[in-house]
Amino acid sequence: MQLRAEALDGHLAKPLSPLYVITSDEHLLALEAADKIRRTARAQGYSERDVLSVERSFKWGELLAANQAMSLFGDKKLIELRIPTGKPGKDGGAALQAYVKDLSPDNLTLITLPKLDWQTAKAAWVTALQQAAVYIEIPTVERAALPNWISMRLAQQNQSVDRQSLDFIADRVEGNLLAAHQEIQKLGLLHEPGKLTFEQVHDAVLNVARYDVFKLSEAMLTGDPARLVRMLEGLKGEGEALPLVLWAVSEEIRTLLKLKAGMAQGRPLGALLKEYRIWGPRERMMEPALRRLSLATLEGALQQAAQVDKMVKGLRGKAFAGDQWDAMLQLALKVARG
Repeated sequence: MQLRAEALDGHLAKPLSPLYVITSDEHLLALEAADKIRRTARAQGYSERDVLSVERSFKWGELLAANQAMSLFGDKKLIELRIPTGKPGKDGGAALQAYVKDLSPDNLTLITLPKLDWQTAKAAWVTALQQAAVYIEIPTVERAALPNWISMRLAQQNQSVDRQSLDFIADRVEGNLLAAHQEIQKLGLLHEPGKLTFEQVHDAVLNVARYDVFKLSEAMLTGDPARLVRMLEGLKGEGEALPLVLWAVSEEIRTLLKLKAGMAQGRPLGALLKEYRIWGPRERMMEPALRRLSLATLEGALQQAAQVDKMVKGLRGKAFAGDQWDAMLQLALKVARG
């Protein structure tokens, strides 16, 4: 049974299911969902708790033993299985498939996983979990949705801010939802309920954004130079490896070139996106980006990427003056601005 995270409260008002699975890369939201299940389990008499974490030396027999072992005091038991890598391996996959076929009525099992890649999501053990469990897949809160998420969290503590303040907070906590949660809680401690001013928000909120090199593509595709500059400065400040940044940007340019060339040959964009395995949020960004960018611009950007690569390797890039990061910024802005 698939269950949306926002529907969990209503679900937990009913008798508990024997098996829950939470999969997400949003650690805060996954932790909150797991905590709700734990609290409800305690309230319904699951007073004993076994926590198993799948590390390199983990023996899958421990899971089966935990399910079969009687509680010392005859109480119902909560079994938590944490799979930090999301890849249990061949033995683990077989053990999970066997486990869900023999769930004890005296136990409640909670399995937590990171977001699964598309290949892992097709595995037989994942299908077995989806069929047997209440399966809660919590999506990442993307930048576009972050202001609304912040607004809802502020409303829970009877506070509100204007759109400028929402964007200000979002810019400073992007990619770090736990930090966003902490900053919102701080506003609740510092100020009374009601509408907060921009000055109050500005003075309280720290710059705790964590930038993901692969989010650069999003800023380029959406044509957002201000966000792009902010992200590159953040990556540089965090000590990110410039070759990785260049690789991510260059790969996006190559993909755009392939799509643009295919469209020039009369092929439909939908077929090209499917061929190059582009889906989800990235798929929705491609069409407007391709309308904005010409074939000549993309070809020029790829040539510039080769010059930046020379600079990264200690050679002189003819097209650029300044340092490597400045050259990287000029390249990324060329794509963002079209």
